Amino acid sequence: MNKSVYQYPVRQYFGKGCAECAIKEEMKCAGQRVLLAYGGSSLKRTGLYDKIRTWLEECDKQVTDFGGIMPNPTYAKVQEGTRLVREHKIDFILAVGGGSVIDCCKIVSAQSRMDEDVWNAWYVHHRLPTEFIPMGAVVTASVPGYSIRTPVR
Repeated sequence: MNKSVYQYPVRQYFGKGCAECAIKEEMKCAGQRVLLAYGGSSLKRTGLYDKIRTWLEECDKQVTDFGGIMPNPTYAKVQEGTRLVREHKIDFILAVGGGSVIDCCKIVSAQSRMDEDVWNAWYVHHRLPTEFIPMGAVVTASVPGYSIRTPVR
């Protein structure tokens, strides 16, 4: 077996009101342009979308929407997110939702920094991505309150 090191630095916020606190704190170190990724209409119906958008704008961020991420996102959806990241020169991805939204954004984060297709890199050349767009996640699935996960500075 080859020698390797695994490191998973993550900061998590839990409890009532933590989404606002986390976003405002983490955005201090994020770039100017944020991709706001989410699934269906429930985020807007509950009012959380408007709150998050307001918090990002209070942090002087330019926000690009990436909505409609479905359960088990398709390859085409990942490529749509990658196109948005590249076109808008996104500095930070904020995924808001459950596992499908977060997983889609992880691949978008990697694909956006790769010259080759992420599918071919893994399944044909057996290479993993080594660079990523920084991202965080506001988890809205089965948790009391929200949390955001971003790399530790």
